[in-house]
Amino acid sequence: MLRALGPDRAFGWNRSTAGAGAASAAGFDVSTDLAHTLRRAGRTDALVVVGVPLPALGAVLDAVADHAPTVALTDVVSVKGPVLAAVRERGLGARFVGGHPMAGTAHSGWDATDPDLFRGATWLVAADDDADPDTWSRVARTALDCGARIISSTSADHDAAVARISHLGHVLAEALALAGGRGGDLALALAAGSFRDGTRVAGSAPDLVRAICEPNRDALLAVLDECLGDLGAAREALAERGTLGPLIDEGHRARGAYEAVQAGRADAVVTVTPGAPGWLEALRRAGADGTEVRPAG
Repeated sequence: MLRALGPDRAFGWNRSTAGAGAASAAGFDVSTDLAHTLRRAGRTDALVVVGVPLPALGAVLDAVADHAPTVALTDVVSVKGPVLAAVRERGLGARFVGGHPMAGTAHSGWDATDPDLFRGATWLVAADDDADPDTWSRVARTALDCGARIISSTSADHDAAVARISHLGHVLAEALALAGGRGGDLALALAAGSFRDGTRVAGSAPDLVRAICEPNRDALLAVLDECLGDLGAAREALAERGTLGPLIDEGHRARGAYEAVQAGRADAVVTVTPGAPGWLEALRRAGADGTEVRPAG
């Protein structure tokens, strides 16, 4: 998407020679030389978007600190608190604003790329206390250029939310896939839409799932405890009274609430002027309400 806006708009790095070669063959400006790419970003005052699994983040940020320490910086890592801490530890926080596009598939590698992946997706642009207004605007406009809608919150609030709607889903998908597999070929042959949809993300590479979920341990543990409590109560009700108890009705209502929020996404947009008095508070209020935000101008 960004490449379509101009030949100098986007360039990148990939540690994989094969991945960089495939991207270059498709017409993208991609290098396997991280230091060179970062120095180029520094010379051109580019916005650097870090898109690596969390275990690889430290090495990439070390390179940023060495070769482009004043560059505007964001990321697309699935957990925000640990990224923010790592950025601050390296003295890179002055021009950093975290990001997380809520989009993806169970596949990886160049062949899995989709130029429309972010179109219509929700992109979290963080509103932490030390957020740089200029960088926030640049990250937000990048998200808009990719066709996404913007939601803003603190990194801590983001991590608590995604534990519920993303990371728990990965854990439950693995458990559901395991339950189906234990039923043998008959169960798997009978499996249809609910099993397919419920286990989709279990097709992700296991190391990637661990890198997504495990860094959000505290928030995920709290949500897992809630979920296990709900399942335990349903099991007890089924064993004792032959009913699954309130879980079914409450889950149905919760699904309806999700559909209502998604259906009402276009109803309101809050426009914020980054750097104006109270701008971070305005972003956080809108985020708490699930309301889209956009930079003024």
